Amino acid sequence: MKSRTTQVTPVHGRFAQAHFVSIALLLLGIGAVGFLAFAGVVMDGDTQALDERVLLAMRVPGDPNDPLGPAWVEELFRDFTALGGVGVLSLLTLSATGYLWLRRMRHAASFLVVAVVGGLLLSSALKAGFDRPRPDFVSHGSHIYTSSFPSGHSMLAAVVFLTTGAMLAAVHRRRRVQAYILGWCVLATLLVGTSRVYLGVHWPSDVIAGWFAGAAWAAACWLFTHWLLERGRIESDLDPTPSRAKSPP
Repeated sequence: MKSRTTQVTPVHGRFAQAHFVSIALLLLGIGAVGFLAFAGVVMDGDTQALDERVLLAMRVPGDPNDPLGPAWVEELFRDFTALGGVGVLSLLTLSATGYLWLRRMRHAASFLVVAVVGGLLLSSALKAGFDRPRPDFVSHGSHIYTSSFPSGHSMLAAVVFLTTGAMLAAVHRRRRVQAYILGWCVLATLLVGTSRVYLGVHWPSDVIAGWFAGAAWAAACWLFTHWLLERGRIESDLDPTPSRAKSPP
């Protein structure tokens, strides 16, 4: 009796790739358009009243210098905001780059560094260009050195977490692994941005604009990573699963 082998057609693979590209393009468009829209209304002063209401809603009524919640909550949000600091993001980038390098994925590691550094330069250029003042009617729960718009912590967290997550997820084939990596990266990005408003160092519109810009940059990196993978310029499959041929009963 002749053994039969099951052949897998590439149709589902092509569909998954097209689906991925469509999502990345949609995220890139939403991020870019969202940032430009927020930049326009913020510079016109249309968000100022809402920004102030949201900031005050996170403060004890009658005392704008006291964030809501007990002291341990304020300390927790300081920990969250540290996730978007230059030191933590640099360590994360270096660790992810080293991991890829040790897995002999040298091109992927190099691209990750270029993507993160490019996002950092973009963030610095945007902050210098808009030069929006920080909130001045509440106390700051963290040290500040630069202008307010867009939120550097929020944008850099999105750039580093989402770009790194996209880079690591793109070279995996298992969907559950991809979803797990990207899910934690998205959560960390949201926590960093929320903490900046809670600590009174950013207007809410600064944070949302930072998320939009960072997400757009990450989506562009997703697309470029996919393009490089398709052409064999980046090593694929960090966790290869050996194929097993089904034997006849």
